[in-house]
Amino acid sequence: MHHDRYRQLFRRLALTQEGAFVPFVILGDPSVTLSLDIVDALIHGGADALELGIPFSDPIAEGVTIQAANLRALSANTTVEQCFKVIQFIRRKYSDIPIGLMLYANLVFNRGINNFYADCKIVGVDSVLIVDLPIEESELFYNSAIYYKINPVFICPPNADDALLHKIALYSRGYTYLLSRSGVTGVEKPTILLSHYLINKLCEYNAAPLLYGFGISDPIQIKKAIALGVAGVISGSAIIKIIECYQNDINLMLINLKKFVTILKNATQSKCIK
Repeated sequence: MHHDRYRQLFRRLALTQEGAFVPFVILGDPSVTLSLDIVDALIHGGADALELGIPFSDPIAEGVTIQAANLRALSANTTVEQCFKVIQFIRRKYSDIPIGLMLYANLVFNRGINNFYADCKIVGVDSVLIVDLPIEESELFYNSAIYYKINPVFICPPNADDALLHKIALYSRGYTYLLSRSGVTGVEKPTILLSHYLINKLCEYNAAPLLYGFGISDPIQIKKAIALGVAGVISGSAIIKIIECYQNDINLMLINLKKFVTILKNATQSKCIK
């Protein structure tokens, strides 16, 4: 009944003329039980949706911050099984918040493509973005996602040509992940490379709402992105830096996560400031 959580969210945000703020964290970092507290802090801070990673030993698209998070989660012996249990728990607690998974194809393969999407359906996942899966090779994943009513999300790179933009608009559901730049994730180069052209083309092709990600770490970037017409932003490394920084003081970690999310969320609410 709920597989339109993204639609409901974007509709609600459009009414108040604000953008979505979506934090990304790796489940199991620094431990599975703490993941629940971390998600609570993110949601209480004002997160509109969640983007969750399942730890993987070889996260090729990530910069050092997210690589370290994967390693912390793996050294805490986090399994895919536990990740699904945590998601189920989050879903029971928060029935309306969209939950997206961002992960590597290998994890899906290992479980069996259909099993994986069936499990996503059972625990209440809304979307799945497979980082290392080019859209040209995505047919099996896409078909399974659609069958189990999971939104397949695809990444739009900054250098996408017209044919690719068309394809992404056609196949990405729930939202479209708009990449700010090529390379690995992280907060090192906070350049806004958003092109009006990309945004306008995707809109023209009726793409799912655009969430802009990669190196989002301060309010000014967010205001710029929203002014350019994206539906919201995804912030990973900056959030994960806080987890890394306070891994030995859980109380401070949760306080700072909530504070930081509130600051970035507030930046999505200033639609009129160009």
